[in-house]
Formats: sequence, structure tokens, C-alpha cells
Amino acid sequence: MSSAFAVLAEPTRRRILDLLLERPRPVGELVERLGLTQPGTSKHLRVLRDAGLVRARQDAQRRVYEVRLEPLAEVDAWLTPYRRAWSARLDALEEHLDAGDRRGGG
Repeated sequence: MSSAFAVLAEPTRRRILDLLLERPRPVGELVERLGLTQPGTSKHLRVLRDAGLVRARQDAQRRVYEVRLEPLAEVDAWLTPYRRAWSARLDALEEHLDAGDRRGGG
């Protein structure tokens, strides 16, 4: 199984996840929205499925894909310290801007 990081490094796969986050979609709709060929889209979906990031279910003659959020916990855990750093910087920026407003600079 591929690491979520390696799988998500590819922009088309991130776009597929964005589309599936909105709602489950059949392959044909993903092909249409992405502007890729059906085999190209299926290749990306296979990588996402092998990594556990999406699952497929049969709906009559169609295969419908949906995102699985649980495997993204690895990415979320890795991002946690960066989120804290950004939060601290944004807080400092807010304080700086507020101080400027109090001095009549804003």
C-alpha cells in the first residue's frame, strides 16, 4: 500500500479527492469533470483505492467512488506542528495590525 503522502503528491489525485469530498461520483462523471480519458481516470482511482483513500461500490452498471477520510489521519497528524506554527504567526500578525489600528495607522 502506498503512503498517503506519495499518492497525494499527484495534483490530479488531489482533484479527484476534492470532487469526491463534495459527494460520491461515478467514474464517468469524474472523467467529464477532470477532462481526462477513462483509462487515465481509472488509473488514478486505482492508486487512490490501493492507498485506501477511496472506495468503490457498484450501483447497477456503474461504479461509484467515495472518499475515505480515515487514511488522511496520517497527513493530518504530520501537519499538526505546522498548523501550530501558522497559528502563532497569524496571532502575531493580528496583534501587529491591532497595534497599528490603535496608533491610527490603519
